Amino acid sequence: MAARQVPMTCVVRHLKPEDEAEWRRLWTAYLDFYETRVPEEVYRTTFARLLGDDPQDFSGLLAEVDGRLAGLAHYLFHRHGWKVENVCYLQDLYADPEVRGQGVGRALIEAVYAEADDAGAPAVYWLTQDFNMTARRLYDRIGTVTPFIKYARPA
Repeated sequence: MAARQVPMTCVVRHLKPEDEAEWRRLWTAYLDFYETRVPEEVYRTTFARLLGDDPQDFSGLLAEVDGRLAGLAHYLFHRHGWKVENVCYLQDLYADPEVRGQGVGRALIEAVYAEADDAGAPAVYWLTQDFNMTARRLYDRIGTVTPFIKYARPA
């Protein structure tokens, strides 16, 4: 008998203090993908900010797949020179490799869209590397690519 793929159950929810260990696992995997490391102080500070109540600080969402944490999204609201309302920046988005292509990334982005709508933010935007084709296949379906190119101050 051939194996059947069982539909997964994905629930997106806000980060809670008791999620720290699994959040660290997910965020570390995200940072590993981008070949970067951050010191322990950044882990502690970021987690505290994600749980804080400052409206200008980051917020965090987690995706639970069949009861297991399998994805994260970090986003923040900020002022914009061309709008009166704040806009929403989706800084980090990650799904465990074993659940990619099953709707986790889409569910997280749509949850950020809902958070932006609730906050009255008319725009949500994010960045990705041009060679991240796996993510871009999703982004091309759920967002609009812009002509902007990012520049950064030299290190």
